[in-house]
Amino acid sequence: MDALELAVNMGKDAISFYTEAAKKTKSPAGKKMFQTITLDEMRHLEMITQIINGLNITHKDVSPMENVKTVFASMKDEMMKKIEATSDELEAFKIAMNMEKEGVEFYKKTLAGSKKEKERALLELLIQEEKQHYDLFANTYQFLASTGNWFLWEERGIVEG
Repeated sequence: MDALELAVNMGKDAISFYTEAAKKTKSPAGKKMFQTITLDEMRHLEMITQIINGLNITHKDVSPMENVKTVFASMKDEMMKKIEATSDELEAFKIAMNMEKEGVEFYKKTLAGSKKEKERALLELLIQEEKQHYDLFANTYQFLASTGNWFLWEERGIVEG
């Protein structure tokens, strides 16, 4: 199995995991996060398939960070209520963070061995988006695990007035 076929399998696994996590997560923020990242992973899978089939990559200029900011902005009032995540939900975020980290490492290794320009461009895009996914999952994990501390450090409300 070559690297792109392995990337397809990884993408399918990610889609399956994130879809299931979205169904099980009680936190509205967590649910939206998993749903949004699932759509990104579906787009990644489509782009990888295009490369395998020898087609040009067609993709929209997408920013996972901006998509999630929009999700969080639309849910602000609901999120301000006391949010408590179960240990299962927090574990799902840990698994997601690990999956994204492994994805970044896999795509970096594949990029190092890739000679085709289209493939290299796709891999560079995937590396950046997977890094953003990791950051989003890590930030959401911190928010759900310790909402008060998250606001202190991320929003700097108390420190900066």
